[in-house]
Amino acid sequence: MSDVPKPEELVQIDHSPPLTGGWMDSPVEIKPGIACYGAKEKELAYVGMPNARDWDPLEEDWKLPENWQEIILNGLRERIDRFRSLKIFMDICVRCGACSDKCHFFIGGGDPKNMPVLRAELLRSVYRKEYKLAGKIMGRFAGAREMTLDVLKEWWSYFFQCTMCRRCSVFCPYGIDTAEITYIGRELLNLIGLNINWIAAPVANCYRTGNHLGIQPHAFKDMIDFFVDDIEDITGIKVEPDLNRKGAEILFITPSGDVFADPGTYTCMGYLMLFHYLKGMGLDITWSTYASEGGNFGSFTSHEMAKRLNSKMYAEAKRLGVKWILGGECGHMWRVIHQYMDTFNGPADFLEAPVSSITGTRFENAKSTKMVHIAEFTADLIKNNKLNLDPSRNDHLKVTFHDSCNPARGMGLLDEPRYVLKSVCNNFYEMPEDTIREKTFCCGSGSGLNAGEDMELRMRGGMPRANAVKYVHEKYDVNMLATICAIDRAALSDLMGYWVPEVEVTGLHELVANALILEGEQKRTTDLRSETLPGMEEEELEEDADV
Repeated sequence: MSDVPKPEELVQIDHSPPLTGGWMDSPVEIKPGIACYGAKEKELAYVGMPNARDWDPLEEDWKLPENWQEIILNGLRERIDRFRSLKIFMDICVRCGACSDKCHFFIGGGDPKNMPVLRAELLRSVYRKEYKLAGKIMGRFAGAREMTLDVLKEWWSYFFQCTMCRRCSVFCPYGIDTAEITYIGRELLNLIGLNINWIAAPVANCYRTGNHLGIQPHAFKDMIDFFVDDIEDITGIKVEPDLNRKGAEILFITPSGDVFADPGTYTCMGYLMLFHYLKGMGLDITWSTYASEGGNFGSFTSHEMAKRLNSKMYAEAKRLGVKWILGGECGHMWRVIHQYMDTFNGPADFLEAPVSSITGTRFENAKSTKMVHIAEFTADLIKNNKLNLDPSRNDHLKVTFHDSCNPARGMGLLDEPRYVLKSVCNNFYEMPEDTIREKTFCCGSGSGLNAGEDMELRMRGGMPRANAVKYVHEKYDVNMLATICAIDRAALSDLMGYWVPEVEVTGLHELVANALILEGEQKRTTDLRSETLPGMEEEELEEDADV
């Protein structure tokens, strides 16, 4: 953060269009603070990605294969023939500009090439040169251009300045999904080894150990044990998580960020407490230390890599012989499951359509994927009066909710988390209407951009979201931002620390666990973060004195 300009400097943004010259005449500038590190040889090689080598995007020589142009153009041709949607997106855009001011990176940075219409034009211009008669004959007068090294570097820079959040698609009158164009652009770049290490390393780790962080099974278990001890200190209850048990009804899979990174760790404690509460009611659930990752960084690499990493969850479900899968709070995990699972690895006919053993609810929306989001699962429990809750335990918090792009726009999970929040919190406030639900602003760090070296890009891209949080903080004294995505929990913590330091970040099930009354628990004086609960100040002081 020390290298990032101060907030008052970052808000000095010039959104005026250039008065001379066209976008094709503006060379790309790849610079620290905006660009991520290039993928390392060992990471690319481990998963069999092409042209594995160490390279630096800030250097002139990117160590490309001699026939890189041929590889890119053949890859584009293959994808145009394979994906009808891509060809449609290439042909139907009329450059109306409805999407132009909808991108958080353009709003926060002012770079015209971060307007979704122009970012797509980077690929579309090469498509015209290869596929359109007018482009072949008239060149740039028809909006066409050759695939040159400068164009390649421009692609790399701007396709890794897009979080594929799909906010622009909500406003496009033709329904063009610019995220899919970025998806294809990155896939083409990966054909010649042009990924970033913040994506390549998690992909290799996930393929190697089952999670993005490369954590071995015994270390995963150790972290769960730490949480068990913390929960016992707070509640007096010793929860007993179940790991790798064959024959369980349900396999639970959550993003590894919930197990190894604050504030997601408190969310993980929330899962453990909820499952303990439900165990006496018949919940039969196990965790896996092998398929220990719900997230899918492969989706930022290629369709095939996303398919490969998605398959591990279903392979583990088959190995353990479970009936269905419950998934934790994650973003891209659910984009892949909801939008791509059936064509990637499904339908999962060896599993059963999910039915809650607690409420009897049949989750019809999951009858193909056999996987239920935990926000849906918990909302169903609350609706059927299965949880004993004391929302006053969260009265020290004034909460707002960030709709994570993938669960919100990608799978329509809008009302369930709000229903849960309003059941476990007495003080809930929405951000402005044009910044939530389908129109939600991105955290500015998704799709693998949650690195440390591109912090200026992240703070610029996250500024629209932070501005909406700042609004409710000033109007309602909001001090907690809830979300159902592990990447968001990590990214928004940095973002709030920079733009709105008075606001902290939480997961949904941390708040559920705060409110959940466990049978036989000791009188709770703190929340999961060991912060004193409202009205418990004197008792907490007495406990401290006794210690």
